[in-house]
Amino acid sequence: MKPMRVAEDILTIADFKARASEVVRNLRDHRRPVVVTQSGKPAAVLLAPEEYDRLTYRARFLTAIGEGLRDAEAGHVVSDVDLGRHLDEEFGPLEP
Repeated sequence: MKPMRVAEDILTIADFKARASEVVRNLRDHRRPVVVTQSGKPAAVLLAPEEYDRLTYRARFLTAIGEGLRDAEAGHVVSDVDLGRHLDEEFGPLEP
């Protein structure tokens, strides 16, 4: 995601209503978020779907890493041999 351009990427809700089609169309091209304000305060942030997907994927990935590190620190780990044995029991051995 590109950094915001304050002069271009912050709109009042009235400006957004007047230019909604243009603003939405430009989200993908500019790859920057747009902040919509209401009564002078931020009310919404618009992102292209690809940017939203990228941000949520990253958040899930970082959460999974954190969970894995906490499990390792707590000793909730298994050896490669034990994991292989468990997978073989569950799904059958791999065929060469």
